[in-house]
Amino acid sequence: MSHTSHYISNGTAKDEPIMFPNPLFRDRTHAGEELAKVVIDQITADSLGAMSPLVYALPRGGLPVAEPIARRLACPLSVIVAKKITQPDNPELALGAVTADGYVIWSNRRPSQFWESHSILRDAQEKAYNQWQEFAAYCPYNSVKDNLIIVVDDGIATGMTMVAAIKALRSQQPGAIWICVPLAPVELVNSLQRLCDRLIILATPEVFLSVSRFYQEFDQVETTIAIACLQQQTEWLS
Repeated sequence: MSHTSHYISNGTAKDEPIMFPNPLFRDRTHAGEELAKVVIDQITADSLGAMSPLVYALPRGGLPVAEPIARRLACPLSVIVAKKITQPDNPELALGAVTADGYVIWSNRRPSQFWESHSILRDAQEKAYNQWQEFAAYCPYNSVKDNLIIVVDDGIATGMTMVAAIKALRSQQPGAIWICVPLAPVELVNSLQRLCDRLIILATPEVFLSVSRFYQEFDQVETTIAIACLQQQTEWLS
């Protein structure tokens, strides 16, 4: 079997596996360019009616991936901020996720004590809100209602931040939500399909381990670089 598969799904269909080199992508921009080709093909094939596409990235890593997609679609680029909820003594263990505006999901590892879950939730939401404040001035306002929302990240590992982000966007009554990512573990595909109207994943490695191992270059995206991705939309929105 191929270690990667190409999914373009509306919740039921799976495409034939496509072979990719390893690493799969040079960097996040390359991943975004490859993802943009598939997104454009799907939008061309679909009848969107009155829906206008809007691209939302999970910062910071999602912005260099989302920028080529928004550029190709000539549509606005914004962010949806969600942070993992973790224990202070074990920041790698995700207990849940929360958005800047307070939409939260918990895993089955949620602390049983109310005071403990409240404390770590508050800390995570504060981090999400502070990050949103860093980007807010560079995000154009556009109504989510009745539009096509394309949610992008540089990859999905546990899916918790993506789930929280989708929950927040669903509350604004979009016409449709697409999740578009370069890669995700194959075992998350079914649950991701249930979250959205269309799921686009370029690669679903059977042995995943981490997002970073599938990129040749995976440096941390600094805030200045992430903001620059947002600022570039003046080139195609003017």
